[in-house]
Amino acid sequence: MLIIAGPHPASSSVDQEDVTVRAPLRAPTLSPREIEVMLTWILNDSKSAVCRQLYISPGTVNTHVARIRDKYQSVGRPAPTKAALLARALQDGHITLEQL
Repeated sequence: MLIIAGPHPASSSVDQEDVTVRAPLRAPTLSPREIEVMLTWILNDSKSAVCRQLYISPGTVNTHVARIRDKYQSVGRPAPTKAALLARALQDGHITLEQL
């Protein structure tokens, strides 16, 4: 999807210098399990709650989150915090505002 930003729509002429074209966001390839862990972590208050809900160890949660962050970093969209990871999940359609 390309987003073209320019002068106000009511304007009758478009000056080429006023048009900005943004490339689509590059989404890393996440496995279904990585998406499940990411969403569970975003929707819970702690990693221990994720462990209980998904029946996995804290180390496994940490490994999944670290790999997800590495994948986002590799496509130039770092997500060093939980808030940044939430933003990426929203941008890539892994979660909706209604789910929050």
